[in-house]
Amino acid sequence: MLRVLSLGAGVQSTTMALMAAHGEIGPMPDAAIFADTKWEPRAVYEHLNWLMSPNVLPFPVHIVSAGDLRADALARTNTTGGRFAAIPWYMVSPKGKQSMGRRQCTKEYKLRPVQKKVVELLGGRRPKGGAEVWIGISTDEAFRKKPSRVQYIVNRHVLIEERVSRRDCFDWLEARGYPAVRPEHATSDRPQWPPKSSCKGCPFHDKEQWRALTPDEFDDAVEVDHAIRRQPGLRGEQFMHRSMKPLDQVDFSTPEERGQLNLFLNECEGMCGV
Repeated sequence: MLRVLSLGAGVQSTTMALMAAHGEIGPMPDAAIFADTKWEPRAVYEHLNWLMSPNVLPFPVHIVSAGDLRADALARTNTTGGRFAAIPWYMVSPKGKQSMGRRQCTKEYKLRPVQKKVVELLGGRRPKGGAEVWIGISTDEAFRKKPSRVQYIVNRHVLIEERVSRRDCFDWLEARGYPAVRPEHATSDRPQWPPKSSCKGCPFHDKEQWRALTPDEFDDAVEVDHAIRRQPGLRGEQFMHRSMKPLDQVDFSTPEERGQLNLFLNECEGMCGV
């Protein structure tokens, strides 16, 4: 059986890859595959380059792509040339009804390129159960666990098998000397490591993810946000942010930056209620 690790270069998939490199989970993957949307933050690409550097992973990392998601979204085209809004941005109809667009970006720009590469690694064949693909879903995201939609791939959720949560991933990295930086400790001078993998203009970003973008990356997201407002053939307006406001008008500041005193700064790790 071919064993492939689906590498998003985020926290969970990075930990899973390094756990395999340390021999703590197995059998050893034959390869890892990174599906590039061409619109990831710089931190993700820098981290991916580190993972691919000598003496980090004992198996090759293949980079595949179905195209430039940013360009295709603005042109309202998909990987086959059909027309749709690839990213589930927030929408307001002419009558004021709020909704989200169809989410096809993951399937078109992440899953299918990985599947295509798996077939290539299988020598062009599609034998039933011919490949095992490791998916980096941790226990706190177990609801995302799904079986493969193609018969030649069997999905394996190693972190769930090992009862590893996202917080456990940071514990594991720190225990083995990797320079892990948890989200609650991240600053502009010391960003989260490993970075959280998602496109610059992903509508599922929380406040911390928007703040983690560099000024140039945020400006890029703002440019796209303005461009998608009224696209040809689309009834109503689209917004990148769930507030249904232009991205450059959303307040991403912290209470402290707005002048509020944080009485728990020296005692709380910021994880209460999470």
